[in-house]
Amino acid sequence: MHATEFDLYGVFVPATVVWMLAAFAVTAGVRAVLARIGFYRIVWHRSLFNFSLYILVLGALVALLWQAPS
Repeated sequence: MHATEFDLYGVFVPATVVWMLAAFAVTAGVRAVLARIGFYRIVWHRSLFNFSLYILVLGALVALLWQAPS
């Protein structure tokens, strides 16, 4: 069974928000590594690349963590 909401001190937070925050943290780490190795020198539009990377990480997290209801 999967959680659609998390109880945070009486405030119900959608699971999507939690996934988005986790994806942001992972993406921030990946961006730091890419910047350190100089990958951004070959990227045409850095902001678009970062947004696309975030969407890919978010999709991967949702695909890995989402379980179909039984």
